[in-house]
Amino acid sequence: MAEIIQKDGTWTFDGDALRLTPGRDKNVGLLRRTLGELAVPLEALAGISFEQGKKAGRLRLRLRDGADPLLHATGGRLTEPHDPYQLIVESDRYGVAEYFTEEVRNALLLDQVPSDPVDGYLLPGPSVPLSVSAGDGTASFDGERVRLEWNWKTEDAKAAAGARTLALADITAVEWQPAVGLENGHLRFTVRSAPTKAPAKYDPNAVELWGFKKDPLMALVAAAVQVRLPHPAVRDAAGSVAAGEPPADPGAVGAPAAAPAPAAEHDHDALLRRLRELGELHRSGVLTDEEFTLAKQAILKRM
Repeated sequence: MAEIIQKDGTWTFDGDALRLTPGRDKNVGLLRRTLGELAVPLEALAGISFEQGKKAGRLRLRLRDGADPLLHATGGRLTEPHDPYQLIVESDRYGVAEYFTEEVRNALLLDQVPSDPVDGYLLPGPSVPLSVSAGDGTASFDGERVRLEWNWKTEDAKAAAGARTLALADITAVEWQPAVGLENGHLRFTVRSAPTKAPAKYDPNAVELWGFKKDPLMALVAAAVQVRLPHPAVRDAAGSVAAGEPPADPGAVGAPAAAPAPAAEHDHDALLRRLRELGELHRSGVLTDEEFTLAKQAILKRM
């Protein structure tokens, strides 16, 4: 087992997973403190690096695309105090950090963990129910519904419409973006029946964020919703099938286009395997009845 203990936090690696525990230092961000200990399975990692500085260094984890709903919902916009996948290392512990890095890298090599994107979340996301107040409103999520309530700082027309309740089934996407410079941030939900591109100040499906202390906590709501939506890789594959194209190989989502497959790949047995895969996606609820029917018809036409 490898372990590094710092004021910024403690990272432990047992060969199968890394446990990331935030420290109690005043510089530890509110989001990290609220998240608490994270267990990151080895197969979720794409790499690890250690960067030395004059006074302090940094350990950084790089996760495989699509492995963590928090990273997906925030689009990589978490800043250093709130990023749970960075650890500040004091200069007298550089040797320990280098040893820790090598242990994780060796495990990735021995287990032959690929660095390409995944087709399903490997981290569970924040637990529910949860509620966060920041910016011009409060966002609450119980696992099935999002409720948005407004405060006295909300723009009049938006507040006049009253609180919003969004069923998870009606949400197609969620995004958290921090305030940067003079640009305000937001927690925005894309709703199937009423999509809008209005600024968050006027959007009834968005909370506007102004760069205050609790803004990062809205990312927890975003991640809790994101992990319960169909995984982006599965959505992309389902979309291509519905359009009459063969579903992408889940292990190759986001990877460069491969060379054309041999003709044998498109034989009767291959198409039957694809039909079984579609059936599994349908039974698990990833594909709707309509999506499954369209995809099945596209495969049957090729048979």
